[in-house]
Amino acid sequence: MKLKQLLAGLTLGTAILAAGAVQAAQENNSAAASQAEIQLIRNATLKITYGDTTFLIDPMLAEKGAYPGFEGTYRSHLRNPMIDLPLPVDDVIAGVDAIIVTHTHLDHWDVAAQKMLPKDLPVFVQNEQDAAEIKAQGFTQVSVIQQSTVFSGITLTKTGGQHGTDEMYAVAPLADLLGEAMGVVLQAAGFKTTYIVGDTVWRADVEQALANYQPEVVILNTGYAQIEGFERSIIMGKEDVIRTHKLMPNAAIIGVHMDTVNHAALSRQDLRAFVNEKGIADKVKVPADGEVLQF
Repeated sequence: MKLKQLLAGLTLGTAILAAGAVQAAQENNSAAASQAEIQLIRNATLKITYGDTTFLIDPMLAEKGAYPGFEGTYRSHLRNPMIDLPLPVDDVIAGVDAIIVTHTHLDHWDVAAQKMLPKDLPVFVQNEQDAAEIKAQGFTQVSVIQQSTVFSGITLTKTGGQHGTDEMYAVAPLADLLGEAMGVVLQAAGFKTTYIVGDTVWRADVEQALANYQPEVVILNTGYAQIEGFERSIIMGKEDVIRTHKLMPNAAIIGVHMDTVNHAALSRQDLRAFVNEKGIADKVKVPADGEVLQF
């Protein structure tokens, strides 16, 4: 009888241990599945992975020096991109499930990307004009982001902005050149909400998106790109990092779109020094090209 009781006890104990191991494994898998990865490739080009789904954002894939500098902008004598990709293009493309193009300026959707990316990848854009342009380049699955567009269980929401100041948009030829650019909010159950602010200056649209979506991760294009004849920038800079932090003190802020194109006047080195000086370096990440951040 004692032997039977001992064996029964061992069997019960083994079952309890096994159940505990299964539960722990499930919890570990759940935690891993809920961890997003954000990799800066270069400039504003990002790979964002939610679970098993990876988006490539604003791909600029050309070799260093492939294009002339942007005419009429700061340091236009320099060729773009000013630095090499940190990894081979095949590695950049590997695992990508969909592409998001916030607008079709060369530093966000370049000729190299148009040629190298698989034409059957889903591409999400801001409006019908950009959709028509990209379809004409041979891409077969191009969609305009609408309110609550869902891809692979991830909600994509278009946000507003303006790619320069009101003074710049008062000049008709310049307004046409700057055009429209969107931001995008990514949301999925179990993941932190991520707001890609895009090529915009600080505006009520940005404040409204921060208030509405309460993102836990905010990606800012902080290169402070400048054009000739205007004091201010066509995108954000270091002061906008402070603005964002004041509104969203618990959010992780990521600064990108620096050190790659001629008209970007703010460097990563300068932004890192600035956030250190302001005492917010623990909240602001300024990644190196190729660096992977996890949230």
